[in-house]
Amino acid sequence: MNTKVTIAGVEFKNPIMTASGTFGSGMEYGEFVDLNKLGAVVTKGVALTPWTGNPTPRVCETQAGMMNAIGLQNPGIDTFIERDLKFLSQYNTKIIVNVCGKSVEEYVGVVERLADTDVDMLEINVSCPNVKEGAIAFGQNADMLYSVTKEVKAHAKQPIIMKLSPNVTDITEMAKAAEAAGSDAISLINTITAMKIDIYKRDFALANKTGGLSGPAIKPIAVRMVYQVANAVNIPIIGMGGVSNYEDVIEFMMAGATAVAIGAMNFHNPYATEEAIHGIEHFMEKQGIDDINNIIGCVK
Repeated sequence: MNTKVTIAGVEFKNPIMTASGTFGSGMEYGEFVDLNKLGAVVTKGVALTPWTGNPTPRVCETQAGMMNAIGLQNPGIDTFIERDLKFLSQYNTKIIVNVCGKSVEEYVGVVERLADTDVDMLEINVSCPNVKEGAIAFGQNADMLYSVTKEVKAHAKQPIIMKLSPNVTDITEMAKAAEAAGSDAISLINTITAMKIDIYKRDFALANKTGGLSGPAIKPIAVRMVYQVANAVNIPIIGMGGVSNYEDVIEFMMAGATAVAIGAMNFHNPYATEEAIHGIEHFMEKQGIDDINNIIGCVK
């Protein structure tokens, strides 16, 4: 029974990954999950310099999900390489670093610092605000997305994955722009912009007013977008958005994803990734599936 999948020449022992921002760099989850069993650990976003993030409160629960407005708080690339990468290098799992920046130059700076490290792939978070273009997210404008993808690709030593925002009119337009600019793969979806109001305080639940919605509530939207993109581009897709268990993973793969990342569910159930791996193996055995790749995009 084969659970291995390959993305841009990188082989993963199984399709299960962690979604950026929900797993740190694995240090917090080491006592719950054997990181060696995961297909990959996708790290929290890292920038060229430390980011303090947004004011609190910046996390709240919603029906069937959660909202966050963390603001990509991170210690910067220097601390990341010295602390986080050193920790992850102990394990037999692939390492995907999520890269963020407020300008093309900042993305390139991080990518260049990671060039000579043991990182396997780079996930480029284009939901970051472009400070030079009125703070519109890089991933909400096809031309901007094309430009940042092309520039990052020109400097990256590792394959790049462009992480697409769902907060657009046509997700396939963005996917095609990323592919045309040379992206090796695509991951989607990032969180959906949302709002919650505390009716007793007569105030916003988050200091930022809006935040990114994640959790089971967004899964049907994510599956739809993965299906659309899988039928619009020819590069591999990492699906995510509301994944709770192995059944969700299989659904994403049948829609066209080669691998699947588990995010918010890690907060609710820290064993979620490992349980999904076992669930997939059991499903394959019960269904008589010899190779997990045979189900990728099988639903047309």
